[in-house]
Amino acid sequence: MSNCFLVIEGDAAIELAQLHSNSVQLIFTSPPYADQRSNTYGGIHPDEYVDWFLPISSELLRVLNPRGTFILNIKEKAVNGERHTYVLDLIKALREQGWFWTEEFMWHKKNSYPGKWPNRFRDSWERLLQFNKSKQFDMYQEEVMIPVGDWAKKRLNNLSETDKTRDESKVESGFGKNVSNWVGRDMVYPTNVIHMATETGNRGHSAVFPRQLPEWFIKLFSRPGDTVLDPFVGSGTTIFVAHAMKRCAIGIDIVAEYIDTIEEQFNACAAEKS
Repeated sequence: MSNCFLVIEGDAAIELAQLHSNSVQLIFTSPPYADQRSNTYGGIHPDEYVDWFLPISSELLRVLNPRGTFILNIKEKAVNGERHTYVLDLIKALREQGWFWTEEFMWHKKNSYPGKWPNRFRDSWERLLQFNKSKQFDMYQEEVMIPVGDWAKKRLNNLSETDKTRDESKVESGFGKNVSNWVGRDMVYPTNVIHMATETGNRGHSAVFPRQLPEWFIKLFSRPGDTVLDPFVGSGTTIFVAHAMKRCAIGIDIVAEYIDTIEEQFNACAAEKS
């Protein structure tokens, strides 16, 4: 195994102790959601989720670089006809543990699984919660810029005099806009809503996200040579993407089968390149 590609079998709360403090630039992970993946991870009751997760997040807080970022992909479930608050409770508990809850991204699943329920519509989005150790952290926004869009061509070619100044808000909020600031721009910053299709093949795992999802955050919060960690590595998507992007990658999982599969895939790829 490469020194920059490491997979560890075991419980994350225990195995994270092997890692040096302040050694990881980005943590990107999707832990088992409450009462889900019971066949592989045993399932965690929503009422017990926060207590289960806090020992893990304590170790994550220790290993994360002071300027690093922790991205947590998670979503509430419905219990007895209403949304459980375990994700909200976890956010509060993480803040009390010492984390800064900096931002919340939304992953819009463009091909979400169809379904019908008597009191709600199908889920088509998931949370990606951003936590940091301080308010000062590394963020490379230019790496995820997007094309400005066709809307700008007509609008910016016909600027009025008022477009060339900062218009005051009609609701007197104190906010305004200067449309001429968009002139000459081909690329702009994205929003905090990420539109991506889900992974259609589970590759031997019950919850696989698309490669583009960790890739986006790896570009945004790390540089080549930095270390990326996934403490619930599953099928290995995060660490395979990180390694391809020339980051050092570390994955931990309690399921031996997943670790064996990742090692086999990594060794096979290495053999093909040699």
